[in-house]
Amino acid sequence: MGFGDTAKKIQTLADRAERTYKKISELRDEVDETQETVIDTSERVKTLENEMAEQRAVLDAVAEEVGVDLERVSTEAHIADAEESATDDGDADDTDDAERGNDRL
Repeated sequence: MGFGDTAKKIQTLADRAERTYKKISELRDEVDETQETVIDTSERVKTLENEMAEQRAVLDAVAEEVGVDLERVSTEAHIADAEESATDDGDADDTDDAERGNDRL
């Protein structure tokens, strides 16, 4: 094997190594972006959970003030949803859903 063939093989390996390094660098950047997105999303979820807890506390206080049993309402809503899921064939129209929603209150 001559020096020309060896030089070509070395150049081919160097080109592959360069492409591989570039691809790894791109993947590293994507992983970093994904990690940032996950952290941001986690922070937003925590904020939303806190807001939801505050809203639940307000709702509980208002419900208690006006004499609404939230546990009963929630249970009835879950039962209705379960019954709807069990019997729903996917062809129900929006009017039926709206009427069911009004019946829960």
